[in-house]
Amino acid sequence: MSETPSRNAPQRVALVTGAAGGLGREFAATLARRGHRVAGLDLADMSETAELIGDAFHPVRADVTDPDEVESAVAEVAARFGGLHIVVNNAGIYPPLEFEKTTLEDWRRIMRVNLDGPFLVTSAALPYLKAAGWGRIVNIVSAVVFLGPPDLVAYTTSKAGLVGFTRALSSAVGEYGITVNAIAPGLTRTETAARTTGADGGFERVRDLQVVRAIEEPGDLVSTLLYVVDEGSGFLTGQTINIDGGSAKH
Repeated sequence: MSETPSRNAPQRVALVTGAAGGLGREFAATLARRGHRVAGLDLADMSETAELIGDAFHPVRADVTDPDEVESAVAEVAARFGGLHIVVNNAGIYPPLEFEKTTLEDWRRIMRVNLDGPFLVTSAALPYLKAAGWGRIVNIVSAVVFLGPPDLVAYTTSKAGLVGFTRALSSAVGEYGITVNAIAPGLTRTETAARTTGADGGFERVRDLQVVRAIEEPGDLVSTLLYVVDEGSGFLTGQTINIDGGSAKH
C-alpha cells in the first residue's frame, strides 16, 4: 500500500503512545507521511521522532498509567489540532520473567502499562472520536498470545487481555463510526527488543521458527497499520491481525 496521501483523503488527527522510538516512532512517521497530523505520547524523549517527522508532529510527555496526565495530554492534542480521530495504543513493556520468579509487583507493573494504559488513553480519547463521528482505535498486542512462551507469562496475559478489550470495545463503539482492531507483531527488531532478547541470538531463534525466514522490522507492520486506519476499512472491527512471519498460523 502506498504511503502517498490521496488527494481526496481527509486529514485526520492521530495519537500514538510510546512514540519515542521503535514501533511507535515508525507508526507516527507513517501516519504523518500519509498526511495526518500526529501527536506522540511518551515519558521518554521524543526529539528524534520530532526531527524525523517535522511540523506535523506534536510530542506530549505523559505517563500512560496516570489518569490525570493522560486526560490532560489527550485534551492538549485535541485542542492543538482541533479534534482526534486515530488512537494507536502502542506503549508497552515486556520484561522476560520466569513465572516462579515473577513478583506481584512485577505482575501489576506489566498490567498497569499494557492494560491500564490503553484503557486510560482510549477512555480519554473516546469523547473526541464520538464527536467526530469517525474513529480508528488500534491496539498493538503480540503474536505471543497465540504461542505462549514460558518466560513471558505476565506479558502474554496482558496482551491477551488487550485482545479481549479490542473485541468487546468494538461492540460498544461501532454505532459511532468507530472501529477497534489489534495488530499482533512477532519479535520485531527495535532498540528495546535488541536490549531484551537480541544479545543472546533471540532474533535468529525466532526467525528460524517462522515460515518467512527473515527478522521482522518495524517497517513490516506499516502496510497493516495503514489498512486498519484507512477510510475504506469501516467494516473491519474487533479483529486481531497476526503479523509474525508464519510462526502462529492464526
